[in-house]
Amino acid sequence: MNVNPCSFCSIVQGREGAQVIYEDVDTIAFFPLHPATPGHTLLIPRAHFSDLFSLSKEAAASLAQSTLTVARGIREALHPEGMNVINSAGEAASQTVFHVHVHLVPRWHGDRIGNIWPPKRDLDYQMEEGIAERIRSCLPSVT
Repeated sequence: MNVNPCSFCSIVQGREGAQVIYEDVDTIAFFPLHPATPGHTLLIPRAHFSDLFSLSKEAAASLAQSTLTVARGIREALHPEGMNVINSAGEAASQTVFHVHVHLVPRWHGDRIGNIWPPKRDLDYQMEEGIAERIRSCLPSVT
């Protein structure tokens, strides 16, 4: 018997409880066990994809549409002053559950999170240009 140890798949399958706030055919949104702020929500595809890079175009489009729907609902209900929409892909990016998910984190000035970006630092122009060229060479061209 093949049992998937993914806790998010367990939520999708109804084997594990969660405070679900939204669901459609392709996605489900629920509160995490340890929310960063009131209303912090996780949004996942019902199908298992380990991270952002494994998503199909169709699953990515559905996840993006649901992200917008849920974000608007959170904004209407809680009136936050801002919102972080976060996806972490891979351990180095702090991904801890390997089922792709989007964090929708309502934000208020003075909340416990604070600034999520490191202090500003200029990147050497030649290094930046080299990085840009490497990335461009890996992307499809638009003609």
